[in-house]
Amino acid sequence: MSNLFPSEGIFLDRNGAAPLPRQLYFEIRRLIENGTLPAHSQLPASRVLAADLRLARNTVIAAYDQLAIEGYLVVRRGAVPKVADLPLIPEEGRAPGQDSAGRLSQRGKVLVSQPFHHGDPGQPGFHPGMPDAEHFPFSVWSKMLAARAKHARSSLFGTYHICGHPELREMIRRYLATSRGVNCRVEQIVVTNGAQAAFDLLARLLLDPGDTVWMEEPGYYGAASAFVSAGARLSPLRVDDDGWQLRPETAGNPRAIYVTPSCQHPLGLTMSQDQRLRLLRLAEDFDAWVIEDDYDSEYRFQGQPIPALHGISNSRRVIYVGTFAKVLFPAMRLGFMVLPAELAEASAAALSVTGQFAPLISQAALADFIAEGHLVRHLRKMRRLYAGRRLCFIENCEALLGEWLHVPRTDSGIQFVCTLKNALDDHMIATEARKLGVNLSPLSIQYRHEPGRQGLVIGFAAVNERNIPPGLRNLRRLFETLDRAQDRAPDRAPDPRTGS
Repeated sequence: MSNLFPSEGIFLDRNGAAPLPRQLYFEIRRLIENGTLPAHSQLPASRVLAADLRLARNTVIAAYDQLAIEGYLVVRRGAVPKVADLPLIPEEGRAPGQDSAGRLSQRGKVLVSQPFHHGDPGQPGFHPGMPDAEHFPFSVWSKMLAARAKHARSSLFGTYHICGHPELREMIRRYLATSRGVNCRVEQIVVTNGAQAAFDLLARLLLDPGDTVWMEEPGYYGAASAFVSAGARLSPLRVDDDGWQLRPETAGNPRAIYVTPSCQHPLGLTMSQDQRLRLLRLAEDFDAWVIEDDYDSEYRFQGQPIPALHGISNSRRVIYVGTFAKVLFPAMRLGFMVLPAELAEASAAALSVTGQFAPLISQAALADFIAEGHLVRHLRKMRRLYAGRRLCFIENCEALLGEWLHVPRTDSGIQFVCTLKNALDDHMIATEARKLGVNLSPLSIQYRHEPGRQGLVIGFAAVNERNIPPGLRNLRRLFETLDRAQDRAPDRAPDPRTGS
């Protein structure tokens, strides 16, 4: 039977990185799995196969032994190896008409249907919300990580401090008290893997299927996706040039209210004091939680940063969510919540179940970064830097793209919402712009309850003044191309009802 073994079907790379015994193991396994060597087939004796393939006998023995350990071969003393009688491996592929979504749960189908937007490495372009990477003190950060890693075995090695490293929680408490007007105890602060993890955790903790959430419209699709995936029903809390339209008679009774009062996402508006107080009163009336997403409050270019909603309220209903993604860098994946005491007590168990607690080494290094004053210095520097880039963006965008885009003059945030003046599709523009290295986001994905306004969400913080004009000129060429295509399109047929 050994003469039936397809030695010519064995392909080995003698100069390859993988050891020859490992290569031979994979080759024989492949022949077994694809049916070339059916069950009960005899393999050559190790000495014979070694001679056929010009290998050392120990190489063949090592491959046979591994295949026997994994159950592919039956090896008995004094006998040649045989292929084990294994169940057939099902062929890959799907049944006709079946797609991958058909195998998901209902919750899974909701999850994969949610909108998202990511960038490309090395191409920040005009990615909304992306901070500058060039001026971050990575050398300082790396030293702090290395110093903490050196002593990780003592307190950072295991799954300790589920709600957050004690030193980082204390640094966050001090930072919030001085910069955001939030006064809380350390025990109320919970560190998470970014703000998105916080929204997911809050949705699981607070919402039952069918519960109503007042959600800003337009509003941050990441938070909305977390609530919808938990089974909540979103009711639009409309935001326009006059602010937040607080009309409870049309919105239903909420279990939670999601707002971005310091810098509305994506419009960049700031909630007025009377609207803040009215919102808190409505939360009391409806016995609802208020989830305050304070994602971009540090960057305000007129006057001082506005205190957080949490900071002006004595209510135990406000849950504050913050992130270091904008002030430091997104890949750090560190965010935090300030929870009412009753929720803080339950958070450790919830974090343990969901696994959304953040790495302790990163937390400890960040605590050192804040304690030594690097965060405050970095923020001060970036405010000046972004102020210059903001003005550069406005001037060039109006000059180059004013024919197609309306550029608002909002005072906060590191992105602009530019609405389209012509009847163009913002999804299509964003897709085509990305091919030109311009990474921006369509405004319409921020709407869920009505046809979204057509516009582009464009970040300016990650692009220096030298690269802003070339990037916008690429976008101008795209608009000019679309205009020419529209001019070449055949005239529409006359309306039979009007003749026009």
